[in-house]
Amino acid sequence: MAELKQNWKTFIVADETLADYKELVDLIIATESMDDDERQYWFDIMPSMTDEQVDRLYNILDTEKKKLEKLESKYQDEIKNLNEKHLIEWQEFQMKDSKKKIKAAEANDKKEDADDVLEMLKDL
Repeated sequence: MAELKQNWKTFIVADETLADYKELVDLIIATESMDDDERQYWFDIMPSMTDEQVDRLYNILDTEKKKLEKLESKYQDEIKNLNEKHLIEWQEFQMKDSKKKIKAAEANDKKEDADDVLEMLKDL
């Protein structure tokens, strides 16, 4: 018997099951549609399952994995597009804010320059 550790849980798997169905064992460990008790249940009954049943379980879990990967990829692309859009919006906002600050600083400089000129005229 082999012991597989996953997320602080130890699963007991028959050596021949692990040797014959390594990919299926990996799929069972990785699936999010089973809890730990269900995983152990499948490991326990796999030695008594027919080849057809094993193939069906493999196909179910493999299809689930592929669909989840496809969804993950799709959502990652959408998230990337949203992030790019918001980055552009943020940069435009910062640019407008910077322009306002520059205009305010220029107006302040002009006022100070005018005040300096008035002071110089008073001193004459």
